[in-house]
Amino acid sequence: MNTEIFGIVAMFIITLLLGFPLGRYIAKVYAGQKTGLDPIFQPLERLFYKISGINPTVQMTWKQHLVALLTINFVWFLLSMAVLMNMGHLPLNPDGNPSMSADLAFNTSISFLVNCNLQHYSGETGVSYFGQIWLMFLQFVTAGIGMAAAAVIFKAFRDKTTTQLGNFYEFFLKSCTRILLPICLLIAAIFVFQGMPMTMEGKDNMINMQGDTVQVSRGPVAAFVPIKHLGTNGGGFFGANSTHPLENPNYLTNMVEMVAQFLIPMAMIFAFGFFIRKRKFAWMMFAVMTIGFLILTIPNIRMEIAGNPAVAHMGIDTSLGAMEGKEVRIGSAASGFWSIVTTMISTGSVNSMHDSYMPLSGMNELIAMMVNAFYGGVGAGILNFFIFIILAVFISGLMVGRTPEFMGKKVEAREMKIAMIVALAHPFLILVGTALATAFPAQGASTLNNPGFHGFSEILYEYTSSAANNGSGFEGLGDNTLWWNISTGIVLLLGRFIPIIGPVAIAGLLAEKKFIPEGEGTLKTDTSTFGMMVFAVIVIIAALSFFPALALGPIAEYFSMQ
Repeated sequence: MNTEIFGIVAMFIITLLLGFPLGRYIAKVYAGQKTGLDPIFQPLERLFYKISGINPTVQMTWKQHLVALLTINFVWFLLSMAVLMNMGHLPLNPDGNPSMSADLAFNTSISFLVNCNLQHYSGETGVSYFGQIWLMFLQFVTAGIGMAAAAVIFKAFRDKTTTQLGNFYEFFLKSCTRILLPICLLIAAIFVFQGMPMTMEGKDNMINMQGDTVQVSRGPVAAFVPIKHLGTNGGGFFGANSTHPLENPNYLTNMVEMVAQFLIPMAMIFAFGFFIRKRKFAWMMFAVMTIGFLILTIPNIRMEIAGNPAVAHMGIDTSLGAMEGKEVRIGSAASGFWSIVTTMISTGSVNSMHDSYMPLSGMNELIAMMVNAFYGGVGAGILNFFIFIILAVFISGLMVGRTPEFMGKKVEAREMKIAMIVALAHPFLILVGTALATAFPAQGASTLNNPGFHGFSEILYEYTSSAANNGSGFEGLGDNTLWWNISTGIVLLLGRFIPIIGPVAIAGLLAEKKFIPEGEGTLKTDTSTFGMMVFAVIVIIAALSFFPALALGPIAEYFSMQ
């Protein structure tokens, strides 16, 4: 067990050591400064601009950024519906997988468009290779969309007063070519050498350890899995996701996948500090997020290592921990660590069955998605945390009797209204969706695998995962129904674009205002005191919004076991 703990600590330290220089590199990319990859990717980018007719030097306002962002997503949605509903007639389908129904294609298209990858199908049987390649494309571009939106925030707070916030297409394309693509190529090379399939051939006949001949699905897995994690997408090539031995062959690939999904969310924090030339502010953000991360991670690891007391009471050895739904080759400690990382940074990939976790471990996974601001997904994490910063600035200003200011700009009623809408939309989507599915058992509760408190947790988890654009699930739930496909699809859309539109609008409005130099009464936002205020705001909003629902689900289940 000590070896497992060492592996967890090593994964976090490696991510931090890689994240800091990567953050510096990302800041240079968005600032238009020279990097070592310019000779490789500049010709490729010029080709894209020439084909599309886009002039990357044209500056955009925050409204123009949002129009471009929403338009390009709508085009991808239409293309995705066409691909997924016609896979049975398209090439690259050696296993003869069928096309999707309209409601499943609707849910899948939106899910991959919003960087969530909630999967109401099993990858190896529900999608052709052509469909998998299309979904892999969406995993690249949706991650790039989130990073481009964060770059607009960066630009808004570096310039003192401006309406010109860069070019959306330049931010987006550079996110894909300069950041996501080269790292994915490196990770893919590691995966291929570790035995991950990379082929367009269909199923292969293999003999298992019992001597039976079985058909095993293959495909371009080594190309799909890197962006699945690096872009905090999380959609599995196989239905079992990273518990599948061909999607996560050994402990080394488990570590690489873990570091990959953690890397850019952490790097974006440092990139913000480098870009706006306020590194101390970035370290404040990192400290707040890391404290929140550890508060949820450490208990999960301990509870999963301790094992299930009900199983131990039956006289069964639990020295390996709570191993139901977990892989022996990964272990309970590394699985518990993954469960919080994947829910906190909105990846949603799994290397174990979250439905089998201890009740309070499941609660911590829910809280990680309910907060949705500790690290978060690529780009989206910064945007969500930015809302809590604005709320903390406003509350702090009221406490000292001054007009709230952030980065030399006054935070007034218009910005606060937008911030409150964004902050309250998240719990609204989760709780209303859960309430409707619970109130109409024929639609929601009839698909549950478990009754009682845990069944309620399955419903709560599905809508929380959708609103947080996470994609993981308590997969006792039978979610490929008309109700779940449409209702979660709507929650996915609103849960993605409200937290993008709101922060970009606030940043754009603040960027237009007159810059006010710091004075003796200026609130310092790069101090530990302000960090504590931000953390308190996050905790209070989450507790007030979600405690009753958690009490009905995982907390009640925990006490029922005693």
